[in-house]
Amino acid sequence: MYVRHLQVADFRSWEHADLAFEPGVCVLVGRNGQGKTNLVEALGYVATLGSHRVATDAPLIRHGASRAVVRTAVVNEGRELLVELEITAGRANRARINRGPVPRPRDVLGILRTVLFAPEDLALVRGDPGERRRFLDELLTTRSPRFAGVRGDYERVLRQRGALLKSMRAARGADSGTLDVWDGHLARHGAELLAGRLDLVRDIGPHVSRAYAEVAPDSRPATIGYRSSLGDAFPGSHDREVLEDSLLAELHRLRGQEVDRGVCLVGPHRDDLELTLGDLPAKGYASHGESWSFALALRLGGYGLLREEGAEPVLVLDDVFAELDRGRRRQLAKVASEAEQVFITAAVAEDVPEELDGLRFDVGHGEVRRV
Repeated sequence: MYVRHLQVADFRSWEHADLAFEPGVCVLVGRNGQGKTNLVEALGYVATLGSHRVATDAPLIRHGASRAVVRTAVVNEGRELLVELEITAGRANRARINRGPVPRPRDVLGILRTVLFAPEDLALVRGDPGERRRFLDELLTTRSPRFAGVRGDYERVLRQRGALLKSMRAARGADSGTLDVWDGHLARHGAELLAGRLDLVRDIGPHVSRAYAEVAPDSRPATIGYRSSLGDAFPGSHDREVLEDSLLAELHRLRGQEVDRGVCLVGPHRDDLELTLGDLPAKGYASHGESWSFALALRLGGYGLLREEGAEPVLVLDDVFAELDRGRRRQLAKVASEAEQVFITAAVAEDVPEELDGLRFDVGHGEVRRV
């Protein structure tokens, strides 16, 4: 899989940009603030319908514009598809494939698959659980695009049930019959999302441990696990029906606490990905270098899993080489050199390892110029 063409209009700082690419290494060089990250962010948006930098779409639209457009030509196993996304503030986004409209933007998911590593990824180790849940869910959707619908259904039910709990708290427990209905919806959609995450953690675990050992050979071994809000009630099963029954039972057990507090206390929205170095949690105990290594191992683990399953993703390395020491640079460059296509952004060309030679673009003053 590779990106042959990218065109953006009114996306972030870009009024217009039009770039042609080839398989292999594509390097975008420019000083900070010139818009190089905005270009790879556009690729990531096509792949995930989200940004690795902001939580909402509004900042993606250039100031003063009413909408942003991203067009990407993606080649996969000899077949080319043109994906177009129109991002509009305050309105539903629209999508086209080969210039034909599709019912929902999420119908484009899976056409372009990317794995992105950026300086923000340090939050995967040092940040709150929401960062790690987002990592899992984005990789889960990249692996199996149908989970975009599962996530959407779960989040919708979670909002509705949360609103009902708040109203019940104000009314001192009334309307429990309606809560029973939402308990069933939450358990059903939550079990499907939980089963997908558990399968993912099981499958990616060996890849993460191996990647960590390669980038930090002198450190303690790294492992990952999944911590469910079910706690002691977690059944130890990946079976969706078993998980649904367990979630439903725990919702009933904690109903009084939930109504008293007006919040949902059970479900995948309260879970966490556990990162361990040796016998200690990485968060709070890992050094700065170990934290970078673990973040890198998580991304490389996802990349390795997707490749193993036959979905060759595009690798995106956004301004990360300047953050890494020589050993970690060397290991990352080794992986990148084997990718079908890799995009690298850097403030100066010297930050890019010499072995990653390929197309180069200079980015500055509102222009992109192929060198």
